[in-house]
Amino acid sequence: MSGGFAHKKSLGQHFLTSDIVPGWLADAAAVTAGDTVLEIGPGTGVLTQELLSRGATVIALEADTRAIAVLEDTFAESRARGALVIHHSDVRDLDLRSIPHLQDHAFKIVANIPYYLSGHLFRSCLQTSCQPSDLVFLVQKEVAHRAATHHEAGDKHSLLSLSVQVYGDVSYVRTVRRGHFNPPPQVDSGIVAVRNINRDRFTSISEAAFFQLLHLGFAQKRKQLLGNLAGTYNREQLVHIFSTLELAPTVRAEDVPLQTWLRLVEHLTQLP
Repeated sequence: MSGGFAHKKSLGQHFLTSDIVPGWLADAAAVTAGDTVLEIGPGTGVLTQELLSRGATVIALEADTRAIAVLEDTFAESRARGALVIHHSDVRDLDLRSIPHLQDHAFKIVANIPYYLSGHLFRSCLQTSCQPSDLVFLVQKEVAHRAATHHEAGDKHSLLSLSVQVYGDVSYVRTVRRGHFNPPPQVDSGIVAVRNINRDRFTSISEAAFFQLLHLGFAQKRKQLLGNLAGTYNREQLVHIFSTLELAPTVRAEDVPLQTWLRLVEHLTQLP
């Protein structure tokens, strides 16, 4: 039980019960007075309380009507003065452009999100014309590490890491042990931050072309990148482009750094 009601497995609910973790999340997003913060799935409001205490205006999206009742009661004063706005919303249908009070790059996102929606919410919150300036998620530890993978450190890239890092500076902040939740999840969690979010890398190429190429490149992870792309593009032209970009013909998608992916898109979109 949390906040007087049992968690719903169908919503992936693991409520924060710790007084310290909300501070870690707010610190990671550098939340200060005057900020507008979008919180996804506030549950019983442990993180909400921390954000409000820092002087932020909180826009909360919650799918569970039981949690909304708790939030409305607990934060009646904050709601009365407009510091907290609660929307009954299913984040599986999240469209940031449709939420009142949010303006492009004029808000932050801080949230403890359901594990099973991690990929979806990264996409919804970054691949939009109404982007936050900063995003901090508490997710499964493995997912947080994967999103923050850096090629310079010798790590292998993934569809997730490239899809997130193309929009901003990504870092793994810290591990959060499972005992900070009720009910405790089966694995530990991690805080991942995406700062300085922007679309600067899409001035000369389209987002659609970039993501189409990523999906082609990672379609069969064990195959070489050239083989994955040869089903769509002319192999001879690919070999020439790979040579120009100093890519080995045997390279796999996971070994290609972000900047090279962007240059690869530029070359491929210029083909007749």
